[in-house]
Amino acid sequence: MDQGNFFQDLPDASAAEVIQELTAFAGTRVRVERIVSDGQATPDGFWYDQAWSEWVIILRGGADLALETPDETVRLGPGDWYHIPPHRRHRVSRTEPGTLWLAVHGGGDDGTA
Repeated sequence: MDQGNFFQDLPDASAAEVIQELTAFAGTRVRVERIVSDGQATPDGFWYDQAWSEWVIILRGGADLALETPDETVRLGPGDWYHIPPHRRHRVSRTEPGTLWLAVHGGGDDGTA
């Protein structure tokens, strides 16, 4: 996709969070996603442990990111962004209905993004 409007043609996320890759940069390990959440959270006991960095910003709605070691929760609202370095275990503990995220992934220590 070469062009679009981030706020239009949003998928229905009432049954499950929807992650759409908007672009990936050829020759790099960078990808950009639009994430639509509608009250979802990461299942209890599951932690993401990614080999790459992830940078997220909330454009609409809100979410709480739970981080492990040290244990902390980051509350995000419109305009708030957070950088998750490689292997920083995290989970989404709460999202508001209609939450819209922009996520940028890249720089994996294992060659992935």
